Amino acid sequence: MLLTSCTLCPRRCAARREPTRGWGRCGMGMLPVVARAAPHFGEEPCISGTRGSGTVFFCGCALGCVFCQNADISRAVPRTARTLDAGALGALFAELADKGVHNINLVTASHFVPVVAEALRRCPPGIPVVYNCGGYESVQTLRMLEGLVDVYLPDYKFADADTAAVCAQAPDYPQTALEAIVEMRRQTGEAVFSPEGILLRGTLVRHLVLPGLTGASMAALTRLREALPADVRVSLMGQYTPFGPARGIRGLDRPLLRREYRRVAAHMRALGFDGYLQTPEASGTDMIPAWDGEGLKGKGKPC
Repeated sequence: MLLTSCTLCPRRCAARREPTRGWGRCGMGMLPVVARAAPHFGEEPCISGTRGSGTVFFCGCALGCVFCQNADISRAVPRTARTLDAGALGALFAELADKGVHNINLVTASHFVPVVAEALRRCPPGIPVVYNCGGYESVQTLRMLEGLVDVYLPDYKFADADTAAVCAQAPDYPQTALEAIVEMRRQTGEAVFSPEGILLRGTLVRHLVLPGLTGASMAALTRLREALPADVRVSLMGQYTPFGPARGIRGLDRPLLRREYRRVAAHMRALGFDGYLQTPEASGTDMIPAWDGEGLKGKGKPC
């Protein structure tokens, strides 16, 4: 597989991408590179449940937020990571499903969508598929996944161009991500839950509150409320921790204050959102997985 002019993500950088080498913003070739695949219990209760979410962490990222907590895989490739074709990726999904997880959770797969879609068509996992992303998605690329993804789990990070430019060099993020999330909701339809409270189909939007930017967070929630039906839940995250370049950016170089989070949470309630609150006590590095290649040593038969 070769792309001589890649436009899969909204950056549309038209880079050349070979099977295992690429020159685009994501830094990846066309074949998926997986850092870890294992049951994960750190997602929202309707995703992780009691048996965990079968989470597949992909390397590379086209957005590149300055505060990314997964920079070890979004901007690099761990020694234990594996490059998989569609058959091997489908086998990995099947191995995870056999562990009894509630779903297959694809984390930052945007730049690998053609191969991911092929894997899901060739080897349907038999449990819900979750597409877990930063929200900066192309509607055209999302349509490659229609009928293959059951749950969309996007971020809506920034509601204003200036913040998006400083944090991700993506001033078009606010409108681009909103259009992508509207498309996600169109594909999944109204939220459907299992009797035990697991999200089987639907769209759940995450928003991370940034220090000193509570007004921007409130604006983001307002934009979501205006654009989306009432069944779309929101997960309001308060665990911001300065990582990487963010440590050197004034304002982003400190944790979120409890009063900042409470202010945004009050606005979320006033807007009538159902969903989840993740308080600043969850900040830090405890929930970041070790990029040790867990789950990548299986010998499942390719689909």
